[in-house]
Amino acid sequence: MASLSPSLRAAVELTRPGNAVAAGVLTATGAFVTGGVAAAPLAVAAAVLATLAATAGGNAINDYFDREIDAVNQPDRPIPRGAISARGALGVSGACFVIATVAALTLPLVAIGIAVVNLLALVAYTEWFKGRPLLGNILVGYLTGSAFLFGGAALGAPFGAAVLFLLAAVATLTREIVKDVEDIAGDRQEGLRTFPIVVGRTPALWTGVAVLVVAVTASAVPYLDGTFGLSYLLVVVPADAVMLWAALRSFRDPTVSQRWLKRGMFLATAAFVVGRAAVVLG
Repeated sequence: MASLSPSLRAAVELTRPGNAVAAGVLTATGAFVTGGVAAAPLAVAAAVLATLAATAGGNAINDYFDREIDAVNQPDRPIPRGAISARGALGVSGACFVIATVAALTLPLVAIGIAVVNLLALVAYTEWFKGRPLLGNILVGYLTGSAFLFGGAALGAPFGAAVLFLLAAVATLTREIVKDVEDIAGDRQEGLRTFPIVVGRTPALWTGVAVLVVAVTASAVPYLDGTFGLSYLLVVVPADAVMLWAALRSFRDPTVSQRWLKRGMFLATAAFVVGRAAVVLG
């Protein structure tokens, strides 16, 4: 982003483009696992664009609502450091949501329904859900996992990647709990009642481990029911191991833990891609 003007660079940074692109990749993966991108390439492209833009808009509006908390927890974010105004952040968010809406309206009705729910959830998250113990974490987990449902919905089959949705949603829930542990100081200063603040650091982290164990167990279903073969298992087992190790590492180092939870989730996503590819090529 070095060639961009400072204001445009701040606007792009506000959307966290890496996260937005990653969400788009998850939607494309959901479509591939469900029935293959080639089945309806234009619909999948529209779904990916809608996901990317909605995630970017959600990131921007999150920074708008979180600007006072970020001044404590993340002072290098664009708004706290003065690179963009709060009103400018709202403008960026609004533009992204318009793009997401236009793209989503070209999709099947079930996909439009998911898009509407997700857009409302993105707007409501920071203002109404983030400070509510566990509810905000669950909502973020759902939003991450729903990218896979949305990819399937673009092909008219929203539950084609249901296990992947569950694994991603729960891994993200665990990661969100770990992030809240990391942010206890700033959240407490702002009067937020996050899950670790209400129940304590250690019980919160054990909750994250417990729900992740459930998701890891569910990841065996596509192999056991014959949907995917050995190639899937060879990738998903290391992914599960990485996520479980990262969850346990959170008791010592939440920062390192959340990074490895994210990597493990993407490795698990790769397992579903490998499994589907093996079916198609076999």
